[in-house]
Amino acid sequence: MATNEDASCLFCGIIKGTIPCHKVYETEHSLAFLDILPTAEGHTQVIPKYHAETLGDLPDEYLRDIGPVLKKIAKATGVEQYNIVQNNGKLAFQHVPHVHFHVIPKPNETEGLILTLGQNWPQKKVENDVLAATCAKMKNRL
Repeated sequence: MATNEDASCLFCGIIKGTIPCHKVYETEHSLAFLDILPTAEGHTQVIPKYHAETLGDLPDEYLRDIGPVLKKIAKATGVEQYNIVQNNGKLAFQHVPHVHFHVIPKPNETEGLILTLGQNWPQKKVENDVLAATCAKMKNRL
């Protein structure tokens, strides 16, 4: 049973057992199940058993549990290369409003997470003093 459950949430329904899934692994605080629209064999969703829309809303005890689960699932895919993706909010491409991590195996160049040719992380050159100011602002927010 999910703590802080949302009856309208797809993932809360999976945790509760009212929506079926292919369960790979489970702990007291986390559940891992196969993605129904996988990008590669073994593509798995790992979710906390606590309804939180974003990572910032999730209690630390669930985060402490989910890290080792991600590691186990990554190893269970049987591939050495993989992506772990977690999106927060619609602008960041979060489609289900419940914290979830995708463990996406990368067995070859054509399966798994694929960035379009020429598409890279949007990088820009930033001067050291600007980085220092950003670092100070972030530390003040901690």
